[in-house]
Amino acid sequence: MATIPHPTLFIGAGNMAQAIISGASSAQVLDPDAVAVLDPDPSRHHFFNHPFTDPAQAFAWLVSQTTWAEPVSTIVLAVKPQMLEPAIAPLRPLLSTLPAKPLVISILAGSRIAQIEQAFKNQARVIRVMPNTPAQIGLGMSAIAVSASATESDLALTTQLFSSVGQTITIAESLIDAYTALAGSGPAYLFYLAESMVHAAEELGFNPDQAQLIVRQTLLGSATLLAQSTESPSALRRRVTSKAGTTEAATDILDKSGVMDTIIRAIRAAQARGVELGQSKP
Repeated sequence: MATIPHPTLFIGAGNMAQAIISGASSAQVLDPDAVAVLDPDPSRHHFFNHPFTDPAQAFAWLVSQTTWAEPVSTIVLAVKPQMLEPAIAPLRPLLSTLPAKPLVISILAGSRIAQIEQAFKNQARVIRVMPNTPAQIGLGMSAIAVSASATESDLALTTQLFSSVGQTITIAESLIDAYTALAGSGPAYLFYLAESMVHAAEELGFNPDQAQLIVRQTLLGSATLLAQSTESPSALRRRVTSKAGTTEAATDILDKSGVMDTIIRAIRAAQARGVELGQSKP
């Protein structure tokens, strides 16, 4: 992958920002010397080459790194959703110091493109991205939704950036809540299953260390097989399920308990909550 040829400023230096910067730097998509972070917490600063607590200093750095040959810059919003206005308010008067409208990539859960555009007073091109936590190990799944103001080049850059920490998909913003219910919350569903399996293992007589090893490796192997196979999850499940065997005894209980339907209803509930949270924002 080619290195992004202009500076990038991250607003927020939490775990997800660190994962994106680290993964993209390892893939040579980002040059660490062309990346800065703006975060009021100095304990996060040592992870990055150019950390700032003062917005004016961060923007001065951004301007100094922006060339007239490539008069563009990228701002990645990586703060808590409730911090949208407090984070952007001090940036608004500084936007005029940039030689061109920046590309703003927002990874704020529940914050619509229109809200981001409004917060920036339409002084930025906006793309919304929803990554998930496996991005921290380079195995993320990120959905990209593009605003009307964003260009094909903006989409290509965003795809390049988030492909460095996993897989990406471009979708309509109307599908973001559904995507979040599947992929954003999805890791928790697997962890929930793992938690249940560990409890069962301990009840069956394994000690905690043995239970953890058995469950973690089983889920890792199964997830890797699923990722690498061209067969559907249903087909792979049938391969493990012998007639009247031990697996069938287990899945019969799951079917009689309506587990699959419950999972579907749970994902629908997560989607509905995402819609509610988005509508409740000013």
